[in-house]
Amino acid sequence: MMRTKTCPKCQASMAEGFIPSEKHGMPALSGWIAGAPKKGWWGDVKLPGKPIPIATFRCNRCGFLEHYASGKGAD
Repeated sequence: MMRTKTCPKCQASMAEGFIPSEKHGMPALSGWIAGAPKKGWWGDVKLPGKPIPIATFRCNRCGFLEHYASGKGAD
């Protein structure tokens, strides 16, 4: 279900969307993980837990982006 919000910058409507990341060469959802990133052996990032999906809202007028990581970790 698409949610809407009001932009804190210009008070216009905001639409929900997402910013994709890449996983094994395929588009995936970005996620939030608690703590500072730790570098892995091959220059990647170690993931100490499951990410919480990030919802992003974009203002229809000024383009301001607002991110929310709510809910429980991804399954």
